[in-house]
Amino acid sequence: MLDILIISVGTIKEPFWQKAIEEYLKRLRSHARISVIEVPEERISSVADRERILKIEAEGILTKIPKDTFVVALDRAGKMFNSREWADQLNIWSRFGKRLTFIIGGPLGLAPSVLEKSAVTLSLAKMTFTHQMSRVILLEQIYRASMISSGGQYHY
Repeated sequence: MLDILIISVGTIKEPFWQKAIEEYLKRLRSHARISVIEVPEERISSVADRERILKIEAEGILTKIPKDTFVVALDRAGKMFNSREWADQLNIWSRFGKRLTFIIGGPLGLAPSVLEKSAVTLSLAKMTFTHQMSRVILLEQIYRASMISSGGQYHY
């Protein structure tokens, strides 16, 4: 069984995202243990504050990363996988440590210090998604990979 921690900047306020997340967490119960830690999102008053904001969010993220974990940061410059490659990759990564830790940044992304702490950077697509949407997509893709690995009927 996969043991996964998702560290995400920002909270999910919109009910439709909350429902989608709850649905995938429910579906994943028999395939993975998943926990989510939310790190406060800094208010953006000016893009000129980018470095300061990323630094503050990074401090919150880095203190939450457990020891003995395999860290995967979501980043637009990261590696992309098709669904079958993703399922294989999740199985490989899960062997490296007790837990897989996925990190989702806020609207400005992730600080270099967080990316350096990561073993892998992962891109969900060439397009940019909100961090709320990214959490839903990540959970759906973990579920899809679990179904592929177990021979389930979710992926055709």
